Amino acid sequence: MADFDETEAASWAPRHATALVGHEAAERQFLQAWSSGRMAHAWLIAGPKGIGKASFAFRCARFVLQRQAQTASGAPAGADDGPGLFGDEPPPAAEPQSLDVSPDDPVSHRIASLGHADLLVIERAWDDKGKRWRSEIVAEDARRLVPFFGMTAAEGGYRIAIIDSADELNRHAANAILKILEEPPPKGLLFLVSHSPGALLPTIRSRCRRLDLQALAPSEMEAVLSRQAPDLGEADRAALAALAAGSPGRLDALLQEGGLELYDALLALLGRLPAVPVAELHAFADRLGRAGGTGGTGAFATVMELLRALLARQIAGAARGRADAGVRPGEAALAERLFPPGCDLAEWIAVWEKLGELSRATDALALDRKHVLLSLFNRLAAAARQGMRAA
Repeated sequence: MADFDETEAASWAPRHATALVGHEAAERQFLQAWSSGRMAHAWLIAGPKGIGKASFAFRCARFVLQRQAQTASGAPAGADDGPGLFGDEPPPAAEPQSLDVSPDDPVSHRIASLGHADLLVIERAWDDKGKRWRSEIVAEDARRLVPFFGMTAAEGGYRIAIIDSADELNRHAANAILKILEEPPPKGLLFLVSHSPGALLPTIRSRCRRLDLQALAPSEMEAVLSRQAPDLGEADRAALAALAAGSPGRLDALLQEGGLELYDALLALLGRLPAVPVAELHAFADRLGRAGGTGGTGAFATVMELLRALLARQIAGAARGRADAGVRPGEAALAERLFPPGCDLAEWIAVWEKLGELSRATDALALDRKHVLLSLFNRLAAAARQGMRAA
């Protein structure tokens, strides 16, 4: 993998997302807590990966810090500049109806550059020695919260920390976070982003107010697609929307990595099972074996996600007794051949589970991607042979 490029990483970071599609219900809940004066000290923002949870956390932080900046300047937040009619006192500020903060606002610029003194972001660190992202958030990083919340806010209001994601806290780091939650600091806000909240310590979950964000609706995904890929043909747009499954983050990864091309190449290889086309498979593995994009969003990770989602759809279709129509032409025929009536679904489920384990281990242990892919296709071929014999 190439050396970490902070400029490249910043280009897709959630802290830049001043506009957010969807999640209006969660936004209303946060605004109600703000307006009522009963702000929870910790918020657990949960939901599927890539749907905008971290962007939502930064959106909340931007709103709070911008409001306190207005207050510090002497201008009531939300009020018009200048005196009221006939020189009277200006009217009281209306309750905010949105978390919107202009991207041109100084607070937006400071948050985007991680230069705001009252904001701390805890995430997996870059390992200069290993030239890769760490596989977890360690206690050393989590303990930065203690001195941060122990200081007075630089601008006289809230101090805010975002943990992205809480799923990546190791045991010692989770215990360090728990100490902050048990003794919440005054004027402190902690946002924990989680893709799998059920895996967090129950004591952490119980001390947070939870906001569940949902995958985007088709109409919302269409709005995202129109902005990010306006020139795509109708068939490709429909396929990308289906593969993204309501996740703008996944859509972005598909667009960056040529997801449709990768998916079509994957379908072609699967269509040859149980035979393994050695030359084609090695060429495909060589392509994926090269290091991917910044932050682990490379072609290899994209293919592993696509394959796991494809197997899940086809296993579910076989369990219902009818092949899944699929996303691209030929998928239904592929399902009928690999999942004939009477095939052993338990073996395919084991393959699906193994795929998830390999995906996690490849990143965490820096395994050779080509070797992982070749081993995986051997397992797929064995499952296909067994299923065809059973049928």
